[in-house]
This record gives sequence, structure tokens and C-alpha cells, in this order.
Amino acid sequence: MNHPFQAYGAAHLTVILLTIALPFVLAGIVRRAKSSHLERAIVASLSVLLVLNYAVYLILVRNVSVMSWEQMLPLQLCDWGMVVVIVAMWSGNQRWFEVAYFWGIGGTLQAVLTPSLHFGFPDFRFFSFFISHSGIIIGVIFLMLTRRYRPRPMSILRVFAWSEFYFVVTFIADELTGYNYGFLLHKPEAFSILSFLSDWRPLYLVQMHFVALLFFIVLYLPFAIVDLVRQKKL
Repeated sequence: MNHPFQAYGAAHLTVILLTIALPFVLAGIVRRAKSSHLERAIVASLSVLLVLNYAVYLILVRNVSVMSWEQMLPLQLCDWGMVVVIVAMWSGNQRWFEVAYFWGIGGTLQAVLTPSLHFGFPDFRFFSFFISHSGIIIGVIFLMLTRRYRPRPMSILRVFAWSEFYFVVTFIADELTGYNYGFLLHKPEAFSILSFLSDWRPLYLVQMHFVALLFFIVLYLPFAIVDLVRQKKL
């Protein structure tokens, strides 16, 4: 590797800054223009970027790396999150948004902050990784700012049920392929919250469920606090 990834180096920090700033900039442009056509154009552009990035990654990585089909299945949580956020942006459905919110912020944000990535700037895999992961977060926050979407208490249970579905599918795939989709076979190489979990796989998998539920609750807390403050003011 000519350009190994450096966590919290200049390139990584720039990506984090853009991930936070871009949805606010885009939402501000839409509000100032007061144009639904512009909003749809941004949604279309972001959707096309996510899909094209994924397709180009599969083509290029196959030519650069020696990878089998078992290693290229769309079974990372971020792959599912990409589909969900695109559907949420186009459908305007609250239920799709809540899945995109908890998966996008709860799962994908961890990937942006503590990426399991070996290739640094300007390797194409650096760009592809962060376009896919940051794009999901940007899409989720953009929906929150432009359409006033937000999760509800029951959203936690519904998304946890969808997460269990993802867990079962990915667990079976990991057992059949031997590839670490969803980090269900072992912990990621990069340091993350999963690094604190048990090294014994059965306990590790159980702990992952509690970590996911805890993340969902924490992600809902700001909305719960706002609702509580509003109720006290009435």
C-alpha cells in the first residue's frame, strides 16, 4: 500500500467535517430556494452517487484485489443502510426513515469515525468507502432537516426487529462463506466500541444485541428530552 490509512489524519478529519457540514449546507440551500424541484434534484444526485459508487467499487476492486464472490456480497449493514436511505428519500415514508436513522447514525457513523480501512487518500478505495458511508449519514440528516422527520418511541422496537432480521441473514452468510460480514465472526481490526466486547464468540454476539439496543436508545434520547421539555411548558 502506497497510501496507508491514517486515522484522524488530515484526510480523515476533512471527511468527518464534510459529513457533518454538507447536509446542513444542502438543507439551507433548499430552504432558501423554497424549491421542491431542487430538493428532488439533491435527492436524485445523492441516490445516483451512492449507487454508482457501489457499482464502480465492485468493478474496480475486482480488478485490483484478488477477491472471491463470497467477499463481495451486499451484506454489510452499510449496504442495507444505503438501500434504506435511498428508499426513504424517494418514498417519503416515515417507517423507512426510522430504519435509515438508526442504522445510518447508529451503525454507519461508527464506520466513519473508526473505519476498518487500510487504504488512505488518494486511493480510490478511500473515496469509495467514505462516499458510501458518509453519503448515508448525509441523506439521513438531510431528511431530518428538510422534511422534519424524527423517530418515535416504537421506532426503537421496529428497527430492532429489522436488525434481528439482518443478523439472521448475515449470520447464515458468514457461516457459509467464512467472511466477516457485520463483524459477526470476530471483532473489526480497527478499534471501535466492539473492541470492548468479549473474545468468546457466543457471548460476543449476545453483547452485540445489547450494544445495538443501547445505541438505539441513546439515539432516541435527544428527541425524548425535547418532548419532555415541551410537555413541561404546556
